[in-house]
Amino acid sequence: MGEKLTKSDIEKIEKEIEHRKLVVRKEAIKAVQEARAHGDLSENFEYHAAKRDKNKNESRIRYLERMIKTATIVDDSSADDEVGLNKKVKVYFEEDDMCEKYKIVTSIRGNSLEGLLSIESPIGKALIGKKCGDRVLVKVNDNVSYYVIIKEISEDIGDENDTIKSF
Repeated sequence: MGEKLTKSDIEKIEKEIEHRKLVVRKEAIKAVQEARAHGDLSENFEYHAAKRDKNKNESRIRYLERMIKTATIVDDSSADDEVGLNKKVKVYFEEDDMCEKYKIVTSIRGNSLEGLLSIESPIGKALIGKKCGDRVLVKVNDNVSYYVIIKEISEDIGDENDTIKSF
């Protein structure tokens, strides 16, 4: 089983694949040909750099195609008053006496440093389906858990420029 992706994630990945195949691939091939024309390939740094870039692009295409093939499609719909995918949620951490705001996203877009919580993370799993005012137990492992209170839930207007993480 692969990544959990929404239909919009799949569309973004397909757009990236198409761009890489139609634009980036042609540019990379052209760069390799131009560098090859400069002579001795054994000491031609431009040639080796161009080949590396071309191979990175091909690897990224294969990675994205494999991701789509093995993905599990998840529904990103939820009731207006409950925590769901692509919604922003403000939570109160009882132990720390502080509030944080997060956006709930699929695992490939998760980045806690930017406030993007994966549905696969302990807190993401705990919050999904809960409502404003709920006190939620977040279980990290058998020995560690903590409580949060959902203070606010809001719709997030999707950003068309969201990208899928590159590796």
